Amino acid sequence: MLQLLPLMLERVGILLIIAFVLSRMKSFRRIIHYEHGWKEKVLLIVVFGSFGVVSNYTGVHIYNELVSSQAWNVAVDPDSAIANTRIMGVVIGGLLGGPLVGSGVGVIAGLHRLFLGGFTAIACAFSTIAAGVVTGFIARKFRIRNPHAPWHAAGIGILMECAQMGIILLVAAPSTEAFALVQVIAVPMIVVNGFGTYLFMTIIQSIFQEEERSRAVQTHKVLHIADQTLPYFRQGLNASSCREAALIILKETNADAISITDRTRILAHVGVGADHHIALQPITTKLTRRVLDEGLVHKACSREEIQCSSGHCPLHGAYVIPLYVRNKTVGTLKLYFKSPSRLDQVEKELAEGLGKLFSNQLELAEAELQSRLLKDAEIKALQAQVHPHFLFNAINTISVLCRTNPEQARKLLQQLSVFFRSNLQGARSMLIPLHKELEHVEAYLSLEQARFPGKYTVEFCIDPSFKEVLIPPFTLQPLVENAVRHGFGKGFKGTGHVRIRSEAERDTMVLITEDNGKGISTDAIGALGREVVPSQEGTGTALVNIRSRIQEIYGSQATFTLDSRQGEGTTVVIRLPRDDTKEGA
Repeated sequence: MLQLLPLMLERVGILLIIAFVLSRMKSFRRIIHYEHGWKEKVLLIVVFGSFGVVSNYTGVHIYNELVSSQAWNVAVDPDSAIANTRIMGVVIGGLLGGPLVGSGVGVIAGLHRLFLGGFTAIACAFSTIAAGVVTGFIARKFRIRNPHAPWHAAGIGILMECAQMGIILLVAAPSTEAFALVQVIAVPMIVVNGFGTYLFMTIIQSIFQEEERSRAVQTHKVLHIADQTLPYFRQGLNASSCREAALIILKETNADAISITDRTRILAHVGVGADHHIALQPITTKLTRRVLDEGLVHKACSREEIQCSSGHCPLHGAYVIPLYVRNKTVGTLKLYFKSPSRLDQVEKELAEGLGKLFSNQLELAEAELQSRLLKDAEIKALQAQVHPHFLFNAINTISVLCRTNPEQARKLLQQLSVFFRSNLQGARSMLIPLHKELEHVEAYLSLEQARFPGKYTVEFCIDPSFKEVLIPPFTLQPLVENAVRHGFGKGFKGTGHVRIRSEAERDTMVLITEDNGKGISTDAIGALGREVVPSQEGTGTALVNIRSRIQEIYGSQATFTLDSRQGEGTTVVIRLPRDDTKEGA
């Protein structure tokens, strides 16, 4: 028994070396990963059936309790037997491929053992087939990615080997020789097959772990590339943004060239082949047109498959990925390679991952653009509106003053001109200097105070350093108009006072509009500025408009807060980034 143990370890070492070499081969790794297809199952049966055959041929010859090492067992004498590691390959095959693979491997290894002969041939053949079937069904509950999978596999291997010893005792004849044989081989075969199964499963498990690590690296790379290209793809598909994005992709991948197209033109091509794949020229490859028409990923493994119009194109392999917006193919991303051998699964998954992320970025960019255009249209429509009553009242006031105070009438006409000019400027621009907005407010107040002299006063306390800071137009004027029309409207007694002031908070400009008007009821204050609230006093549309504009332009950098108490007045506080470098749009 002790003499047999090192010989058995030697045999299992041969199989483990073969397993390790196979684990380094892409074809074997692909079979392991995609073992659910019929083709892969057949290949698994062949591979692990071959392990069983090799185990039979390299088994240790046993005769009358004597152990003899032979290089190759072509045939076994009728009164002899062999000790081998056949069960190890059968167990691994069954656990990996399920009942079909387990049964197939068991049949191949078992029939080959029967063919070699020996007084245990029938018992060993039967036990081998049974082991394949049993482990195949065990595989339904076996989880190879479980950290304890190698130990579980070793336990199953030991159990199958023990069952084989029991079958030899029951089936092999004469029984006395069978019993003597089991005494010699049982412990070494159980120990070595269990140990070998553990190591074999560890090798198989390492394939999955390496693949998971590879996928993690690929995912990180895809997200890294997507993060770098996001500012460019958010600009949509245009030549300048696509060229910058293509340069980033070329730098971060193993491709020899990167090309991005829309449906008709090459928007960017960087890397090899840039001499004839020229930006803003019509698409030159039939493969790209095929991807645009079908909306499916295509792989080209030769220059002929790429079908480039240039006969001297050095690019011989490519992955062409469609780019989608709203389920419509709007362009392609192409990863070109000089050698088709580099078109492996890793590069394909990387390309597909980039294609999906870039499609999402383009779709978000279009949605953002549409939202911005819609919002811009809504804002400009609101900005272009002038209350007809205000216009008629201003004209009536000026017409009366033309008789009683021509000089004041002339000044009011100038203010009316400023007011309308500010309306037009606001309709054309998304941002204007603060002093322009203040001119708008002053023009409005001049016209209103001419109608109601002495009814209210206005105070400006603005830091001169803020005069050039850009703000959205119609930010302060509607607030002052609200104070005049609603705060000092029907039911208000006394003299109204409006105060517009500014404060600095680090890089933030704070604009505060205060009045001592009637205030807003507690029931209405919560919704004002967030939604339209129909009432006799107004709808709050101006406040909603102001809030939505500053959020659209500045996002979380800006805030709009409203505070009011009935009988005490209303305060609106707007915080905006202090940035006088932006340009109006």
